[in-house]
Amino acid sequence: MTLISTVLAFLLALGPLIIFHELGHYWVARLCGVKVLRFSVGMGRIVWSRRFGPDQTEWAISALPIGGYVKMLDARDPSTAPTDDKDLAREFTRQNVWKRIAIVAAGPIANFLLAIVVIAAIYVSGKDEPGTRLRGMAETSAVYQAGVRGGDAVTAVDGDPVQSWTELRWAMVRAALDKRAAELTLRGADGTPYRAVIPQEKMAALNVDSDIMGLLGLQMWRPRALVDKVLPGGAAERAGLKPGDLVTAIDGKPVRDGIAFIEAVQGAPGRTLQLDVERGGQQLALALLPERDPARGIGVVKLMVAQLPEMVEVQAGPLQALARGARHTWDVSTMTVKMLGKMIVGEVSLKNVSGPITIADVAGQTARAGAQPFLEFIAFISITLGVMNLLPIPVLDGGHLLYYSLEVLTGRPVSARINEIAQRAGVGLLFMLMALAVFNDLVRLL
Repeated sequence: MTLISTVLAFLLALGPLIIFHELGHYWVARLCGVKVLRFSVGMGRIVWSRRFGPDQTEWAISALPIGGYVKMLDARDPSTAPTDDKDLAREFTRQNVWKRIAIVAAGPIANFLLAIVVIAAIYVSGKDEPGTRLRGMAETSAVYQAGVRGGDAVTAVDGDPVQSWTELRWAMVRAALDKRAAELTLRGADGTPYRAVIPQEKMAALNVDSDIMGLLGLQMWRPRALVDKVLPGGAAERAGLKPGDLVTAIDGKPVRDGIAFIEAVQGAPGRTLQLDVERGGQQLALALLPERDPARGIGVVKLMVAQLPEMVEVQAGPLQALARGARHTWDVSTMTVKMLGKMIVGEVSLKNVSGPITIADVAGQTARAGAQPFLEFIAFISITLGVMNLLPIPVLDGGHLLYYSLEVLTGRPVSARINEIAQRAGVGLLFMLMALAVFNDLVRLL
């Protein structure tokens, strides 16, 4: 059932995005007066089709459920060349260069617009996310040395407000990619605002393939080690721990939160830990002996402690939500381009290239997590689809836009011979990229 749900989620995510992309081409082609012969969802052999409208456009579903295309009246292809003189004015290559640019660019633009609307809808409906309050950090960490302290909340990065952990992470990743200093505005535990700057050399030294937040020492705030539930027959019950107990120290060292308590227990299989516990206003000393988990070799005590991060509701009105959607779409687009550029120069590993298997896996995971995560995933893939189609690779929309840009500069179209050679090179490059993506997918899977 998991495989089936993953495949369905993949098709449900990618299918509408491809349709919307091709509808962008279709709508603008019609607006520009170009005759559309076929609108196909999928590639390869047509398995179903019907003709509609005054032009009897063929609406088709094809065998391969990845991709799609809009076939227009085009003199370059004998199968789509005009056969009636009255259709000559509606042939694609007879349109001025600006109309052709508009038709080609409409597909990626449709993907960006869809992403903006989806993200805006999520903000309007509101979403619960971890807040920006910080967990205590090591004194050697970059943020501690910059003056940041645990328990404080980040309110802005480089002057841009941040409400949630997601927004904070995006801001820090952007700064790391740009190799620039990051100025944090924070609210102290007592409500006093202050600023801290992570130097440029610290940000530039970060490996963008890694966990940037962890490398800086930024972690979500967690509640104190408050016992939520004690399971019967375990080490916690034998030690005398009860629900509502607050573990304040282990072996004389303060315990800052529930995660620290779990880490201490897991790291001490078969070794007695001396706990300082607060219960009903009284201080108790208890001895806890974690059992060794034979499978993982870690300590277990059969106890549950509070560890969920502090959540905040992120919501905006329609206009502000649209602005946020546009900003997020721009941020993801520019970050994608920067990552591609760093892959080309070798600063970022090619292992980051993902293919259909990884996309399907993430689609399934987000679909099972709920409607909101799935919609966020769809928005992200829509942006990525728009960016990838704008790459200046022949056979992609960006390749055609490159041709037409050269035509604007030179006053004449690219020759058929150059176009043919470029198309073949583009197909070869796309096959290599797809092979790399599938290889990376299989490595992750295995």
